[in-house]
Amino acid sequence: MEQTDVVIIGAGASGAAAAWSLSRNPSLKITCLEQGQWQAIANYPPNSVDWELSNKKKFNSNPNERDSLEDYPIDCTDSPIQLANFNAVGGSTILYSGHFPRFHPSDFKTYTLDQVGDDWPLTYDDLEPFFYQNDQIMKTAGLLGDPALPPLKSLNPPVPMGLGIRKIAEAFNKKSWHWWPSYSAVNTQRDPKDSNKINWQPCNFAAARSVDISYWPLAIEQGVDLRPGCEVIDILLNNENRASAVIYKDNFGTEHKLEANLVILTCSAAGTPRLLLNCRSKSFPEGLLNNQDVVGRYLMLHPLGYVEAEFKTHLKSSKGPPGCAIFSQEFYETRKEHDFVRGYTMHVLRGRPPLDTAVNSFRTRRLPLGADHHKTFAKQFDHTIGIAVISEDLPEAENRIILDKSLKSSSGKKGIKVKYKLSENSKKMLKHGLEKSKDVLTEAGGTVTHAFAPIRHTGWHIMGTARMGTNRKTSVVNAFGQAHDVPNLFIMDSSVFVTGGAVNPASTAQAITLKLCDEILKHTGSKL
Repeated sequence: MEQTDVVIIGAGASGAAAAWSLSRNPSLKITCLEQGQWQAIANYPPNSVDWELSNKKKFNSNPNERDSLEDYPIDCTDSPIQLANFNAVGGSTILYSGHFPRFHPSDFKTYTLDQVGDDWPLTYDDLEPFFYQNDQIMKTAGLLGDPALPPLKSLNPPVPMGLGIRKIAEAFNKKSWHWWPSYSAVNTQRDPKDSNKINWQPCNFAAARSVDISYWPLAIEQGVDLRPGCEVIDILLNNENRASAVIYKDNFGTEHKLEANLVILTCSAAGTPRLLLNCRSKSFPEGLLNNQDVVGRYLMLHPLGYVEAEFKTHLKSSKGPPGCAIFSQEFYETRKEHDFVRGYTMHVLRGRPPLDTAVNSFRTRRLPLGADHHKTFAKQFDHTIGIAVISEDLPEAENRIILDKSLKSSSGKKGIKVKYKLSENSKKMLKHGLEKSKDVLTEAGGTVTHAFAPIRHTGWHIMGTARMGTNRKTSVVNAFGQAHDVPNLFIMDSSVFVTGGAVNPASTAQAITLKLCDEILKHTGSKL
């Protein structure tokens, strides 16, 4: 029988961080199972002339569009937002734009401050050392001194803004609104040792430090056994309700049993509840850890609005990583004059690449076919700037992920169905954000061409489906990521989020993972 000390399920942002952190103890035997594969850099879209088409196919963020054997189906017909997911070594960091902000201190105590959501059993101060640790490995770029956050220790130089983004920054200045260069998981420092470890890609494929090129080489060097193409189909419990082994299938469909002293789930806030709900036993007939019917609930998705403006000036706005420009958190915190609680981030995006410009303009009836086609296109390409409004999504028990019997993966395990409704608070927040975005784009000299919310295919930030807390009736794990009902089972991805903030969650998810792993090493040492 094969045995390991620790099995980590999922090799994405949190799984990679967990593998690196725990493997600093050389006495631990650590195995990571990932149902996706390594992604060869040579196959990334930027290495082909039809890269924009590739983004819509093999590297589409919607697993239903990719229809890969490594994916599981997701039904979002009962949700205005379609979930994004990518199974691979690196997980969804393969697709992300590299925007890498932290949660604010207020995000961890929304109930105390605003009487909404719940307070976390962790604070920003608890996580601060691990935010810093993560920034060093991810080589986070940014500018120190942001007044919206407590002081940061060290960052690489920020990504250059360019002409178009500078125009928007000047407009924010005229309005006396907060703005700041984005924090980005982009290596802006020239390093000969790291030259081949930058995921240079356009669009959602920014020049980003995905974890397959940041954390995973370090973890493997420290002895972690990473096994791609291995889908976990069950977690077994012993008579004491402790996790004793996992059952997985390899690339060939062969079933294996791996015994472990500690099981860590890092499958994303979509994959973790799916696995738990699929693992049924006498002790947990409705799914592992789900006797209180909490697994899959409190789903948060960051409803997103978008405003775009066209400028007469040629801005070269398509140049550079569009997810790594500037952002404003002027309206991040609750204000008495607003008709909503909490707030949002205005994320200023660079212009669209050529094919996306043409398709989007045609869909919005701004690009005619015929004699004026090329002339009109020339006035639009490299002449546009967009603002994405990323709004806080308060936790609600009825927003959830459930199993769908009609959907099955290639292994035969059930897929998931999303039940999600946009709250009235989110609707008001998005409306306010769209209006303020229009204001700043107009101030910059642009002509607003379209504005709408929510955008359907923007379910990139999945959070809260196995939340942490002190109350077993409303949470799945404690402040250490330890399952209430199975003491050697831990969850360390964004599914443990109690609230969703109004910024991209990757940095915070990894900081939480590093803290929880640090606690495991402190309390267990080499004895598991």
